[in-house]
Amino acid sequence: MSRRSKFMWALALLPIALAGEAMAHPHVWIEMRSDIVFSDDGKIKGVNIIWTFDDNYTQMALDGLDTNGDGVYSQPELDPLTKENIASLEDYDFFTVMRFNGEKLAIGKVTEYGQIWSADKLQLHFQVPLKDPLDPQSGEFQVKVYDPDFFIAMDYVKDDPVSVVGNIPASCRLDVRPVPTGEEIQQTQQMLSEKGPDWKPENNEDFGAMFAQPVLIQCKA
Repeated sequence: MSRRSKFMWALALLPIALAGEAMAHPHVWIEMRSDIVFSDDGKIKGVNIIWTFDDNYTQMALDGLDTNGDGVYSQPELDPLTKENIASLEDYDFFTVMRFNGEKLAIGKVTEYGQIWSADKLQLHFQVPLKDPLDPQSGEFQVKVYDPDFFIAMDYVKDDPVSVVGNIPASCRLDVRPVPTGEEIQQTQQMLSEKGPDWKPENNEDFGAMFAQPVLIQCKA
């Protein structure tokens, strides 16, 4: 199995071995943190994302990569996997949805990325740029990072989950909304069960977005 195929197996999660399991549950777990990136002139450029993968995915992804057998996964050994990871994630828009005043924003080409192996974990980092940087002072910016099918659980770390990089305007602030509570999730599930088959969430979001943790940049008028 090629490195890209292994990555797609883990992130798309369509292996025959899982066919008998309840596919509504995640099978890959990621600890995540992110940065909202501002330019020198106060515009939002994009989002930095860091994923730390769970043990099972790490072991699978690293299989066969220690080409010199020294027990350490060096940068040259990880580079082919990293490039294939990024190429595969591009098909999913990096599981990153950015909106401004509710409208989905186009993303640019991901060119800043890397991967390290530390403390027996794989950690992938990349920047998802906006196609066109925007001035946040004219509306509300929101980003959600999630798998719409919930095969992959992406949860922010508890300490310092999101920060700002660059020159954020003085009138603007970062707001990391809390994870939906169990009661809120049950209410959402109940609401969905009462909708018709043609119903869609607001702003043409998918169902997975309703359970994702939003990060906002809000500015005073």
